[in-house]
Amino acid sequence: MKSKVMTLVLAALLALPALAGAVTEKDFEVKTTQNLIDLCTAAPKDPLYNQALNFCHGYLVGAYQYYAAAAAGPEGVTLVCFPENPPTRNEAIAMFVEWAKAHPQYMGEKPVETEFRFLMETWPCK
Repeated sequence: MKSKVMTLVLAALLALPALAGAVTEKDFEVKTTQNLIDLCTAAPKDPLYNQALNFCHGYLVGAYQYYAAAAAGPEGVTLVCFPENPPTRNEAIAMFVEWAKAHPQYMGEKPVETEFRFLMETWPCK
């Protein structure tokens, strides 16, 4: 009996890391950078993996496209200047995720603010 209890406790403890990283419906509200990073880093086995990854890409690309359209207008302000050979979308998103993980102080901020903090730091206009 004692060994069965210990086995169950051990199994529960081993399952905790997998459960802790699971995407939640709350993440899709994207109130914080942490929510967005949770979506962008969903595990392939997560039941919401496809939705999370597509939402991540859609959010980041949509925010950038809105900025690009505004910056191209007559009174637009350019904040981000990509190099002649810019990274692919997937490369830029992976870079953002790694940058955000390395800057946990921004995890509670609005994700669009963190995205542009990353973009302006990584590809500033000189």
